[in-house]
Amino acid sequence: MIDVPVSAVMTECAQTVPPTTTAVEAATRLRRADVCALVVHDSSAVVGIVTEADIVAVVAEGGENPLVESFMSTPVVTVDPTTPVGLAADRMRDAGVARLPVVGDGTGYRGLVARTDVAPYLSRHRLDIDWQGDPLSLDGTGTPDTVATE
Repeated sequence: MIDVPVSAVMTECAQTVPPTTTAVEAATRLRRADVCALVVHDSSAVVGIVTEADIVAVVAEGGENPLVESFMSTPVVTVDPTTPVGLAADRMRDAGVARLPVVGDGTGYRGLVARTDVAPYLSRHRLDIDWQGDPLSLDGTGTPDTVATE
């Protein structure tokens, strides 16, 4: 796997909203093709994230027009801009999320990294192979295969 930091693949300063944003306003922003999620940011930190799935849940529950603070996904798993894409992918998998806000040391919110951003940098299969030093045998005899030449 290539050791690329998330800062090289993230969407810089993806859209943010305050916790007091209404569901209707969040849904309107999420309808834009270039907006995959809204990072909920109060005056000092990332406090949540809102995706289309959150809006669908609000509609399904029949809520009138609640504030995003009442239905945003929280707590938020974040990554540092220097985090390698492989580690970011592991964090997404472990947390069951598709996006992570990128938060820098002392600089606050920097951007958003999504599965689609890191996927091109990951191997298709992560294999842990423990080679025991035995020769390769394809015929099941335990002896190395040979190729006969005439």
